[in-house]
Amino acid sequence: MSLSVKQHCLFGTILSYSGDPFLAPWQEVSLLQTQGCIVIENGHIIDMGDAAIAQKYPRASHHNYGDNILMAGFVDAHMHYPQTAMIASWGKRLIDWLNTYTFPEEARFCDPDYAQMIANRTLDLVIDHGTTTLATYCTIHPESVDAIFSAAAERNMALVAGKTCMDRNAPDDLRDTPQSAYDQSKALIEKWHNTGRARYAITPRFSPTSTPDQLAALGALWSEHPTCVMQTHLSEQTDEIAWVKSLFPTARDYLDTYEQFGLLGENGLYGHAIHLEPREIDRLAEVGASVIHCPTSNKFIGSGLFELAKLKSRGLSVGVATDTGGGSSFSMLRTLAATYEIGQLTHTPLHAAQLLWLATQGSARALKLDHTIGNLAIGYASDIIVLDPTKIPALAQRTQASNDLWEILFAIIMLGDDRSIRATWINGVNQKNHS
Repeated sequence: MSLSVKQHCLFGTILSYSGDPFLAPWQEVSLLQTQGCIVIENGHIIDMGDAAIAQKYPRASHHNYGDNILMAGFVDAHMHYPQTAMIASWGKRLIDWLNTYTFPEEARFCDPDYAQMIANRTLDLVIDHGTTTLATYCTIHPESVDAIFSAAAERNMALVAGKTCMDRNAPDDLRDTPQSAYDQSKALIEKWHNTGRARYAITPRFSPTSTPDQLAALGALWSEHPTCVMQTHLSEQTDEIAWVKSLFPTARDYLDTYEQFGLLGENGLYGHAIHLEPREIDRLAEVGASVIHCPTSNKFIGSGLFELAKLKSRGLSVGVATDTGGGSSFSMLRTLAATYEIGQLTHTPLHAAQLLWLATQGSARALKLDHTIGNLAIGYASDIIVLDPTKIPALAQRTQASNDLWEILFAIIMLGDDRSIRATWINGVNQKNHS
């Protein structure tokens, strides 16, 4: 081994997956290996097995996490980093909330220094909570896109992001045009897409804030750059849906306001997707698109109950996300706790194995990145977190009363926070601020 190559052996209990626990019995596809070892080198996992494999790597540094649980880092499939500073703003309905809190804050991102400060703050916060990959909306300002991609590159962090496009029903200082949306997005694609670990997302905010001309321009751009993802919002609230119908009176439904302009496809990410019509579910499934469940946001803004089991049973790819700042926490653990609670309200009990799969492999699959992130396997990126159930007193006492590791993992989901994340390894480096 060259002295310039740095190897690490991470010891602990390893959680990995061999399949989708929603499509197969979770007991068959969810793997827990006690006294395991993961060997990482140059940002990738090069070996896995029991602790004895470390003997093959005599120059590797050792990191013994004891009984703590090693798993893939969380993948947050839908969030708004420009809303970091105004998270947990007093809840109103969606449109009021956007006008009162979101748009005034997003207007500040014309300042590159402010955008860079918030980008760094956001990534530091999510890393402390165990998130190793984000899909985030930016603002209409190209500077906001440069800021978050630059911050992620400094951390060797996988990131999906794009310039948010709006040319109506928004403040004057947050509007672009069909042409500027196309031109600026195209320039950002050429600058960032597939550069390092960056992937670009063509980003119409939602159809009420884009004219048909702008939606058509962005649809044309996506057809020219089909390896990009396209992210937007869909059927979040009932009054939003009524607004969409008034703006697009000839559309068959909300999804059709995207489909007719070339904004429905396999690489499409449709956030919220709560109040879907049967045709919308059929079309999303037919094209292989992904819907993103945002449970804390859906509860915080009073949007409704996402029907996870129904959509999974129809073959839809489903990711899970914080949707900060509409969501009320940067923590994917809290997001999974809310996912469980909404599952109970929709008569779908979810096991810890299913919940953790959603936040890792499920979200990675939605982003079309599941071949490189979201699981622990040889060849995957070494984006790894360490779950410690002992740092929070309430969680520690529950852990002592647990009968098996799955009970402990469920308790971490329900009671954990950033204190439960002992380490956040990104591309082979532990980047958590409070290890």
